[in-house]
Amino acid sequence: MCHSGRVAASQRQRSGCVERAAGGVCKMSVQGEVDTIVIGAGIQGSYTAYHLSKHSKTLLIDQFALPHARGSSHGQTRIIRNVYAKTYYTAMMTECYQLWKQLEAETNTELFRPTGLLVLGKEGNPSFQTMKSTLIDNNVPMTTLTSADVSKRFPAVQLPRGVSALLDKTAGILYADRALKNVQDLFRRFGGIIRDGEKVVQIQPSDLVTVTTTAGIYRAKRLVITAGPWTNKLLNLVGLQLPLEVCYHSGSRADPDERDVSFQRPSQDVELLRDFLSREFPGLDPNPAVVESCMYTNTPDYDFILDHHPDHKNIIVGAGFSGHGFKLAPVVGKVLSELCLGEKPSYDLSPFKICRFHLKSVL
Repeated sequence: MCHSGRVAASQRQRSGCVERAAGGVCKMSVQGEVDTIVIGAGIQGSYTAYHLSKHSKTLLIDQFALPHARGSSHGQTRIIRNVYAKTYYTAMMTECYQLWKQLEAETNTELFRPTGLLVLGKEGNPSFQTMKSTLIDNNVPMTTLTSADVSKRFPAVQLPRGVSALLDKTAGILYADRALKNVQDLFRRFGGIIRDGEKVVQIQPSDLVTVTTTAGIYRAKRLVITAGPWTNKLLNLVGLQLPLEVCYHSGSRADPDERDVSFQRPSQDVELLRDFLSREFPGLDPNPAVVESCMYTNTPDYDFILDHHPDHKNIIVGAGFSGHGFKLAPVVGKVLSELCLGEKPSYDLSPFKICRFHLKSVL
């Protein structure tokens, strides 16, 4: 969309506002029709809405008041890395780094801190060897270190025999909360509308999809569902259930609407990390300074779902990011927007198709 188009969209947005909540979220006085609705304002949904706002009038809905810490996109930091055992993720990461840098430039905000990433593994482990090959095949700057090399270079690290390391020199951390806020701010700058604090209670598929929330009714030519742990609860409204498991990092299952009760119990993750740090990094204090919890939404193969609804082609699903999706959000959002707009996807999406699973109908 050209600059004048963005200004016009912003004027339309302002003319429909009757109040502005804390954080600058626009509240429309009447419900109406937009080109695209995105449900779920985590990093995947927000980046999808950001890409779509350059081409069409887009509405982003979240059931909680923003910002919140109930999903999978909150917190101080996330890892960003090129090292993967599956080469198609490493192939996507090249553009992800470019788009994160672009977001920094567009918002004049530091979002990425380079640190490097040390990946440890047994020298004969097939997955570890595949990670090494993936970095080499994609010309990613890296160094291979033996256990002796690691001890010499990082004296605080003590590795057992037979364990070596890969140093992904491109890796670092993303400032998660800051990144999410800036994507949403840029989305609004491009004329996008955010309705937070509205839970979706009904979805009616048709040429114009009707979405009913606790506060209004909206219609759009296209709908994107990026609701993280709540994805299946929404897909049940349109006759679909995917093999998604909501869990903590340690693998224990969770209901996203019961997380406040579950998180009162001590996390197994804290004990696992404390034991690992005491054993492998004896010079560090193993006790956490800050503990933040978020949920994963896992698929059986830990690959994403990026696809059309099998029966309603104007409903797009982005789900199952399995604890490693944040860094890939710029490209995920781009791909989901391409599926929405009927454009040829920038990447081969065969690993992310819904048809790889045995689907359950809920109708």
